Amino acid sequence: MNFRLDRISVLVVDDSPHMLNLLCDILRGLGINTIHTAQDAVDAFKEIKITRPNLVICDQAMEPICGIEFTRLLRTSQDSPDIHVPIIMVTGYCDTLTVLQARDAGVNEFLAKPISAKALYLRLLEVINNPRDFVKTKSYTGPDRQRRSSREYDGPERRKVGKPP
Repeated sequence: MNFRLDRISVLVVDDSPHMLNLLCDILRGLGINTIHTAQDAVDAFKEIKITRPNLVICDQAMEPICGIEFTRLLRTSQDSPDIHVPIIMVTGYCDTLTVLQARDAGVNEFLAKPISAKALYLRLLEVINNPRDFVKTKSYTGPDRQRRSSREYDGPERRKVGKPP
C-alpha cells in the first residue's frame, strides 16, 4: 500500500441506517478516521461542498435520487463541488445493466452487497493506488472507462483533462 488510509476522508451515502453504520464501522476498522455521512443524494451534494472528502462511497438504490443519477450530477453539474472525487458504488443490484449504467455515469469502482471488509479494502486500494485518468467528452465525464492505457489511441474522444487531485 502506497497510501495511509488514516490520512483520507470519506463520505458514505446510504439511505439505510444499518448499511451506513456497517460501512462506517468497516472504514474505521480499516483505519480511516475522518468519515462523513449522508442519507440521500441531496445531503451528500451539500456535504461534499462542506467537507471535500477524498472519496465517496455511495449506495445505488436510494430515493429520491439514485446513486447512479447522483454520480452523473456530481460529474456533470455546473455547481458540482468536485467532479473528480473518486466514487465507489455499493449495491445489491449486480446485473450487467446496472454495472454498465454506473460505469457510464462515472463510478470508479463497483462493490456488490453483501460486502466484506476485504472487498471494500481492495476497492479503496484500487481507487487510491491506481487512479484512472479523468476524461471529458460530449457524452461522458468521469474516470477513464478503460482500465488499461492504449498508446495506439489518443483520438479526440479520449482526451485527458488531468488526473484527479
